[in-house]
Amino acid sequence: MTESKNETAVNQTHTESMKERQAEHRATMKTKSKTDHGLLVVNTGEGKGKSTAAFGTVIRAIGWGHTVGIVQYVKGNWKTGEKQFFAKLGDLVRYEVMGEGFTWETQDRERDIAAAQKAWQVSLEMMQSGDYDLVMLDELNIVLRHEYLDAAEVVTGLQSRSKRTHVIVTGRDAPEILMDAADLVTEMKKVKHPFDAGIKAARGLDF
Repeated sequence: MTESKNETAVNQTHTESMKERQAEHRATMKTKSKTDHGLLVVNTGEGKGKSTAAFGTVIRAIGWGHTVGIVQYVKGNWKTGEKQFFAKLGDLVRYEVMGEGFTWETQDRERDIAAAQKAWQVSLEMMQSGDYDLVMLDELNIVLRHEYLDAAEVVTGLQSRSKRTHVIVTGRDAPEILMDAADLVTEMKKVKHPFDAGIKAARGLDF
């Protein structure tokens, strides 16, 4: 009987606590407003999941019937699950693979710069066209880290995007100037990674 009374008291306390939290949340939401322009999102950090999170947002946008464009820097024509998935969606997604492979594979700085500049022109066209609700620029931060593109010019280009267009930029080592310009920055922190234990990337999980 005592345990039952204690449980009842705990439940009542929980209910009152949730009522208070609900009231606080509703009061907070009254101070917020919907955005009237597309947001700039940056996923960076040493941890895994930057592109993965961005692709999840792409799927969310598609679910709402939004138009999406993707430009992949660096990775080149690497066969990935996401590339094969989006190929099945036809015109729902414009998917442009513009890189020629990781920098240690090409071993040609001038070629990497040319590929980055070409990809950036496609990115600008997408962002400024007004045709897309969301544009994902995958691994753009890697290009900026190697200074294949000027970070200040890239930020200016990102800020020139259509008012309707959200943009997600991924890749580790995002420059400060980009993070300062962003509306949302998420830094992935590596706690543990199977690669460090000698395990290769797994199909369907990592690519």
